[in-house]
This record gives sequence, C-alpha cells and structure tokens, in this order.
Amino acid sequence: MKVSVRQGDSLWYFSQLFQIPLPLIQASNPQLNPNLLMIGQDVDIPGFVLQSYSIKANDTLWRIAQTSVLPVDALLLLNPTIQPTQLQIGQTLLLPRRVTNLVFSNANNYSYQKMLEDIQQLVTIYPFIRQQIIGKSILEKDIIELQIGAGNRQKHINGSFHANEWITTPVIMRFINEYALALTNNASIRGLNLLPFFETNTLSLVPMVNPDGVDLVLNGAEAAGNLRDSVLTLNDGSTDFSGWKANINGVDLNNQYPALWDTEAARKPTSPQPRDFPGYQPLTEPEAIAMAQLAQQRPFEIMNAFHTQGEVIYWGFQGLEPPQSQTIVEEFSRISGYQPIQYVDSFAGYKDWFIQEFQRPGYTVELGMGVNPLPISQFEEIYQESLGIMLATLYL
Repeated sequence: MKVSVRQGDSLWYFSQLFQIPLPLIQASNPQLNPNLLMIGQDVDIPGFVLQSYSIKANDTLWRIAQTSVLPVDALLLLNPTIQPTQLQIGQTLLLPRRVTNLVFSNANNYSYQKMLEDIQQLVTIYPFIRQQIIGKSILEKDIIELQIGAGNRQKHINGSFHANEWITTPVIMRFINEYALALTNNASIRGLNLLPFFETNTLSLVPMVNPDGVDLVLNGAEAAGNLRDSVLTLNDGSTDFSGWKANINGVDLNNQYPALWDTEAARKPTSPQPRDFPGYQPLTEPEAIAMAQLAQQRPFEIMNAFHTQGEVIYWGFQGLEPPQSQTIVEEFSRISGYQPIQYVDSFAGYKDWFIQEFQRPGYTVELGMGVNPLPISQFEEIYQESLGIMLATLYL
C-alpha cells in the first residue's frame, strides 16, 4: 500500500500510525532517505492493501476509523481531499486493510505459473521481500531468488532441484508468506518473535531451481515446448512424467557439481535420461550454473537444499564440513525428527560442492516419506516438520 508524504510526516510516524515495525517500513523503501522525506513522495507501507468503501447514512470518519481499527489520521492520509464534516452518502473512501491471512495459493500441482502469481502478490503486499532473477532455464523461464531480511548474516534455502520433488517449492513459498505475515501482525511462529531475526539475517530463497522440469512433471510433454518430442523420446514414449527428476535436457541438476563429479559420472547413465545423468561435464546446465554463481556471490553461513524423500538430513562431505555443521544438524534433527546422516555414497550434489568450496555448513534435507512425487496429502505434515528447520536457520 502506498501513501503520500505530507508536511511533518516521517517513517517513524507511519510506523506508529499503522502499527508496523519501523525496520519493515525502512526495508520496504530502500530508495528513501528517512531524514529527507519530501512532500508528495510515495512511501510503501507493508502488510496493507487498499479497499474502497462507500459512505452510508450516519457514517462519520471517526466511526469508520473505529470499525477499521485505525486512527482517523490513517483515513485522512489516504483521502487527502475528504472533508471530514461533509461526508456524502455514496462517496467513496480508500480504506487501508491489514492483511491477516496467507495469500499463498493451494499447494496442489504447484506449477511455475502458480509460484509467479504468489510471488507477485507477496512482493506487492510485503515490499520488504525482494526478488531478483539469478538465471534462466533451458526454456527461458526466470530462476527467481527471493530475499527477506535486513541483516548481514546470509542464509539460504532452495527447492525443486529435482522436478518430481516439486512439493518442496510450496513448502518454501508458504514459509516466506508466514514469515512476512507474522512480522506485519506482531505475531510469533512457534513462540518466536521474528523481528530480531529479520534485523540480523538476510534469508535467500530459490523456491524452484528447475522450473522446466517441474512443469513437465505437472503438465506433461506440452510443457516442454519445442523439446516435446525430445522429452517423449527420453521418457521411452510415455506421457507419464511423474518419475522425471532431470531438467528439460535430461540432466540431473543435483549431479552437476565439481565435487567428485568424475566418481559419480563413472557409475551414472552416460546420456540424457529422466533421472541421474550428470551431464557430459560439470556445470553445463544454466540452472546449475545459476545456483553456483549465487553461492559464489554471497557468503551464505548456512545452505539448505530441500529434496524429497526419506526424512533424513545429509550434512557432510569428505570431512570438509566445519565443526559447527554437527551442532546445527543436531538442532535440525531435534525440531524435525529427521535423522542426521554425515556421509553417503553419493557425490556431485549442490550440498557437496558448497561444503567443498566454502567449508561452511551445507545440508540436503529429504522431506517426507514415500515414493516421489509425494502425495499432496502429506503437505501439511511435511510443512510442519520443515518449518522448524527453516526457523532454526534464522536463529542459529
């Protein structure tokens, strides 16, 4: 919601007027100098949307403000031409409505388009959520990173490296929505006041690393566009893509990293497949490259890659993980019930490469149990198990 600065207004005053913490308003308006606000400048107020109200008989500005649970001056700010003592029946006012519910859409069949629509709603209502394009997929879909927080401590979570593990994307999207909702409503999540974590952390999230693959699993061969015939051939002519893990080129993005890649490639398929083909060499695929570049550009203290399934957390690579990795994974395990596993005979993954390159804590978190793609009936259980891990990523 945008408001226009008047004589004497300040970001602090807007914070008091709308009961929104000042750090959220500051983060929503990074282009403004708080000490040099100009009359007529637009200021974004997070956590509110505008709605129209038609004045009825016996209405007064005070009564409307009382019903809206807002100060009268909030109405005057948004309706600068109104004459408080001369309200007319049928006259339209703009009312600020606090958002108190999730805008996150249904998690079922959570396609790339659904994600885009949810992101647009979130960044509009909560402009302190920032988005940027970190790369493009084979089919030219934007690979989107979201950031929330104003602090120097950089943390990261990603999902849907594997196409048929798409349920990880709505898990991440619901979390960022709940985080923003709690911040703007002075609410806690599991007893945690999240504002201090917003001020000390910047949380990076890439909800859908493999958008082409996700849409292929959900929408079939037509989602592959001019590669339709290619994916059908790779899938042995079947129109059932539920077992597809790779990107649209038939490359497994989580086998693409130069962390014992040669060892992994020697025992994997040697040509494009629905799953497990590591590519002809490391980092050939734009989605994998984008994720590598992101980690190289940011000093992530903790990196979580969400996958499915198994309810385990892999946390080591060749003894290169730092000592605090164990402390962190023990907390992740305590709050999720997932089993920590230090080493596994599998290499060339994003977690492996992250630990190798930066010697910082990196985790592959396998959400849920069953056969991929996991049924949407598991979503709530998976979300509640992973919620603790996402919160712990902020406070550890």
